[in-house]
This record gives sequence, structure tokens and C-alpha cells, in this order.
Amino acid sequence: MASTSLLKASPVLDKSEWVKGQSVLFRQPSSASVVLPNRATSLTVRAASSYADELVKTAKTIASPGRGILAMDESNATCGKRLDSIGLENTEANRQAYRTLLVSAPGLGQYISGAILFEETLYQSTTEGKKMVDVLVEQNIVPGIKVDKGLVPLVGSNNESWCQGLDGLSSRTAAYYQQGARFAKWRTVVSIPNGPSALAVKEAAWGLARYAAISQDSGLVPIVEPEILLDGEHDIDRTYEVAEKVWAEVFFYLAQNNVMFEGILLKPSMVTPGAESKDRATPEQVAAYTLKLLRNRIPPAFLSGGQSELEATLNLNAMNQAPNPWHVSFSYARALQNTCLKTWGGRAENVNAAQTTLLARAKANSLAQLGKYSGEGESEEAKEGMFVKGYTY
Repeated sequence: MASTSLLKASPVLDKSEWVKGQSVLFRQPSSASVVLPNRATSLTVRAASSYADELVKTAKTIASPGRGILAMDESNATCGKRLDSIGLENTEANRQAYRTLLVSAPGLGQYISGAILFEETLYQSTTEGKKMVDVLVEQNIVPGIKVDKGLVPLVGSNNESWCQGLDGLSSRTAAYYQQGARFAKWRTVVSIPNGPSALAVKEAAWGLARYAAISQDSGLVPIVEPEILLDGEHDIDRTYEVAEKVWAEVFFYLAQNNVMFEGILLKPSMVTPGAESKDRATPEQVAAYTLKLLRNRIPPAFLSGGQSELEATLNLNAMNQAPNPWHVSFSYARALQNTCLKTWGGRAENVNAAQTTLLARAKANSLAQLGKYSGEGESEEAKEGMFVKGYTY
């Protein structure tokens, strides 16, 4: 994750400047200029949001060393699938019990800086009657909120999707801020087996940019996340090619929408082969390809995307052992929770053991963010893959 320099749209900024050439580097938040590739001058801009200072502070807090994001924003339906895997009914009480287990794990804030919540959770109390948001804040964890309304078919595309939820987003984000949320997530996806078509890439980039601008206007730091789905048999070079194209489009439209770059968190998927590819990649290869993408298209804060718990941690560790100018951290859901959920099994007597498992995974990724993870003592459960073809939240 990173809070980066500041950019604003300008009549002199041409889209081609984002697509060609090498990287546009945003290194220090204190710098108010952006050096574009193949240009002799820099463009100085100013923040438009009245929450500018707070946005920068929030982004820096979430991007603190040795910590990352716990994504626990699954919809009630998807949470129900998780509960079903351990033999529990999908009821609000059971969802509450599991979410209480997560947010109240003692010492979680040592490794976790932010938690992405589903709307129900943002307004929910723990089983002890304390607001979930308050429990997180007491642990020095910034509450976040998933604000999109899900994926729907994109008419005119190659069986691709687009993310809905811009209608009414301004009023929703204002309400979420009042409830205690300080950052936001918008999940849009790009499918490699289905193209991706130019239409799908543009729709994803434009939607992210509008969401980011609206979120900042309400005081929420937006996570900018065009997720490159793992589905497919393609090799790592194809993933890299698509990711470069997508991120060039995303940055162009962020600029067009006057998004303040100091107050965003960038969340690219790790560059890996398709989940059904015969060619596997080592952590060192994943690190090299992903860092190359970042150097050529900017970003930082990563999405595990169905890798095993161990793979996600090893790949993050390899990236932080390689020289790079970014704060490269994690934003994991299943890669933090999978073994925890199985350990809990819906039984009150297993809560402490499950929380210990969660903290072990959080600590492992904390070490990986610092480039100090060894992989010693990992369980067999941590090595199990979690890819689900056509996965939805």
C-alpha cells in the first residue's frame, strides 16, 4: 500500500502519455509535482477535497510498517458459504459470532492496520454488545467499508462484467463516514479468458475513478482495485500484458476525475499465471513480474486472489526482499481466515485456538511485509489452494 504524490486532471495531459513510455513515479507524499514520461516539465496540482489532510493521515496509518489489511467484507451470501463449509447455518447470529472472533483477537492491531467490513458488520455489535467499529479502533485498526453493489453482465462485451453502485454512492459514503468508516473498497474485475475487451477495461477504470473521487469527497480513502481474475490457462506474461494495459487506463481516468493521489491506496493483484495454467511460477518470479509492473505503472497493497495462505505470504515476502521504492503490503481475506475458520468450527470452546491461528497468519504476513518471513513451521492447511473458478463475493 502507498500514499503517493498528487495529481489532478489538466487540459495538457494527453492519454497517450499514460500508455507509452516508462513509469510515472510518485515517491514522496510531500511532493506536489508529478513528472510525466517524455516530458521536460512537471505538473503541480492541489487537493480539492476538504478532507485532504485527514485522507493523507488515514492512508499513512493503514500503510504503517509491518501491518496490512484484513478483508472481511464478504457479502452475507458469501459469508454463508464459509459458514456452510464448517456445518453452520447462515444466520445473522452466526455471522456475528464469527466476525466477533476476528475483530476481538487480542493483539490483532500489531499486525493489522485496517479491516474492510460489509455493511451489516459496520452497523453490527459484537456478541458482547460492543460496536464492531469501536473494537477495531481500540486495537488501532482503521475500519473500512465495501461500497459497491456487486458485478452484473456488461452488455456489448464478451460475457464480461461491470461493477454497479455509483447511484446513491455519495449519500452512502457520507453515512458510512458518520458510522466510523475511514476507507472504502470497490471490487471490479477484469477477466483474461474473456478478452479482456477494450469496453470492459474502460468501464472498470472509469467506475474506479468515479468511486474514488466520490469516496474522497466524503472523507473515505479509496482502495483502487482492478482485480485481474486468476481464472484461465494463460501464462504469467499474458497476465502482465493485461495488467499493464488496465493500470494505464486506471491512472488516466483517476487524473480525469481529479482524484487526490496522496489519499488513495493502490491494490493490484499479484502477477501470476492463470490458476489453470500448466506453468507454475516461483515466489521470486511472481515478485519480479509484479515489481516490474509497479515500476512501469506505479501502485502498492496486494490481493491474494485465491492463492494458498502460504503462497500469498511467500510471494509478498519475495517482493519485500527485492529492492523497491514502495510500501508493499497485503490485503487478504481467505489467505488470513481459511485456517482460522476451520479451527473455530462454530464452537465457542475453539474461539481462543482460532484467534491464535488468525494471529499466526497475520504475524507471518507482517514479517513478509518487512521481508523477514522464513516459512518455517507452516501447517499443511496453510499450503492448501483456495482458488474458486468464477469466484464472487
